[in-house]
Amino acid sequence: MKTTFSEVLKPSLTRSLCSRTFALAISCLAVVQMPAKADEADARKALPDIKLPPGFEIELFADIPGARHMAVSPDGETVIVGTTGRDVWRLVVSNGQVREKHRFSPQSVGDRLNGPCFAPDGTLFIASPNRVTAFRPLPGGKIDEEHPKVIAKEGALVPEAEVGSYHDARVCRVGPDQRLYITIGQRYNVPPPQKLDLYNAWGIGGIVRYRLDGTAREVFARGIRNSVGLDFNPTDGTLWFTDNQVDGMGDDVPVGEINHAARAGQNFGFPWYGGGHTRTKEYANTTPPDGVVFPTVEEVAHAADLGIIFYRGSTFPKPWRGIYSAQHGSWDRSVPVGARVMFTPIENDSAGKSQPFAEGWNQGDGSYLGRPVDVAELADGSLLVSDDQNGVLYRIAYK
Repeated sequence: MKTTFSEVLKPSLTRSLCSRTFALAISCLAVVQMPAKADEADARKALPDIKLPPGFEIELFADIPGARHMAVSPDGETVIVGTTGRDVWRLVVSNGQVREKHRFSPQSVGDRLNGPCFAPDGTLFIASPNRVTAFRPLPGGKIDEEHPKVIAKEGALVPEAEVGSYHDARVCRVGPDQRLYITIGQRYNVPPPQKLDLYNAWGIGGIVRYRLDGTAREVFARGIRNSVGLDFNPTDGTLWFTDNQVDGMGDDVPVGEINHAARAGQNFGFPWYGGGHTRTKEYANTTPPDGVVFPTVEEVAHAADLGIIFYRGSTFPKPWRGIYSAQHGSWDRSVPVGARVMFTPIENDSAGKSQPFAEGWNQGDGSYLGRPVDVAELADGSLLVSDDQNGVLYRIAYK
């Protein structure tokens, strides 16, 4: 029997809108990302407005207060959902339905438990602002909540002084090289020059990687302002990631980014470039590093590109097998953009131009019916979308 959404949705929706004033950026982002609650009526209100390609359908899947980034277990039967609070949620799913929902709050992990990811053996990693914790798998799709193992303690992921509430939503992935990759946003809109040596050494504003036991920390990529989404191309094993670019430069610049890291050691241009080929005012008169890698795909400015995945299934038609990414929606723009799921076609490992796949949460007047954060693929080939404004997951399937 199918579990109805009304059986799991209880509380009522609260929405937070942000001023466009740049001075309020830090506090605004913190408000938007706080856990929200929804009831069935409010969450369902958006669904008739969501536009999808022909043959696709969207439904409410589960209520997860403050739902952010997701991880699907190797066997496809468990979905872990991170939040910006102290809670992590475990869903047991089959045939595209939630069979069990469980919340746990691993106190030793701290708060802002945004980024879960799985290793091939079922070990769960959770990346918080300055700590990485591992949970070993248990039979029946469960995890060992009682015995977490901290593999990167405070001061090991980043220096304590560089931890704050701005750009500290970590995400992680285990790569085909059996290394744990973690994004590290930096604390400024544009960092001052005196911070660059420290940031370069630590990979702040970059991506770092570890062995799965937390040893052998290495800076994999630099020159990244604030990536909150990464995945590996299943055909060649290379890393792709989103990046959020500089605020306060105008409505249409700089562009958002989807980047391709073909190898370790590359620099993606920030802070010399604010996004794409647009130079920042602060570093306009300084020379960028040699060999800057520019984005593979340019997205509309200030849409807040977050979670990203390569679609690996076969249930979507072939024209819709490629990259899916979530745009959280803009605050630093006179006409809001984003709050949608984008699709980027891939052919011979080359990316085409992105196009909207699921949109309608953006009302165009500064208000949102929802704020997509992340995308994940279920074992049946359907797509999950998290929404931290309504505190829900949506499921998009091809009928």
